[in-house]
Amino acid sequence: MDLRGRALFRVGTLRVLLVLFKTVAQIMAEQEVENLSGLSTNPEKDIFVVRENGTTCLMAEFAAKFIVPYDVWASNYVDLITEQADISLTRGAEVKGRCGHNESELQVFWVDRAYALKMLFVKESHNTSKGPEATWRLSKVQFVYDSSEKTHFKDAVSAGKHTANSHHLSALVTPAGKSYECQAQQSISLASSDPQKTVTMILSAVHIQPFDIISDFVFSEEHKCPVDEREQLEETLPLVLGLILGLVIVVTLVIYHIHHKMTANQVQIPRDRSQYKHMG
Repeated sequence: MDLRGRALFRVGTLRVLLVLFKTVAQIMAEQEVENLSGLSTNPEKDIFVVRENGTTCLMAEFAAKFIVPYDVWASNYVDLITEQADISLTRGAEVKGRCGHNESELQVFWVDRAYALKMLFVKESHNTSKGPEATWRLSKVQFVYDSSEKTHFKDAVSAGKHTANSHHLSALVTPAGKSYECQAQQSISLASSDPQKTVTMILSAVHIQPFDIISDFVFSEEHKCPVDEREQLEETLPLVLGLILGLVIVVTLVIYHIHHKMTANQVQIPRDRSQYKHMG
């Protein structure tokens, strides 16, 4: 092999080594994703974790259901009627995810990828009277479903894959550095590629943090949704009012007792003047 051939060989070997190095580095930096639904006591709830470089960067725990309208032929095989499929996110789903400084994403697939859910989160800064404040929110939801899947769709007309997307979504708004928690049901409307159809996504028992997780596998301080805070207030208000009423009754009884005791010790002056002669 001449000098030129040796040089070309070395260059080729170096390029191969660089490609291998980049591939190994990419694999090592790739996010780990885990479905920890087995840790949840709620059989309808999944727990998803995305980890980057051995550290948790996104955690999501929730139950999700999708109400999907679809067309079937009427009994006369001329008219179309609309049925409704209730599709729940099942445990043990396949998970993908990615984390970023200002944008993170969670993807979930189930029933042999007949259904796929994508949730996009963004973190933003806002100028307020108190100065700049950062919040994160759920900015986009995409749901892909296959109406040829027979478990949930019976005799669907024009069966096939459809995509439903949110429109100008700003949900789960939370101060940066905190997790979002909400036990109450929340509905999000999604416009489907199936004409004239609107898919409804129902989330419940939600606990999510897509940014700024400090401890591995541990949510940061919770930011509760307004519905939960209102329900908690409605639950505690009767107790507080009852305690206040009880305290008022006790104070009234004490004042009455003191007043009665003081008046009992005073000299009673007869109202009938004829009794004055017995005094002295």
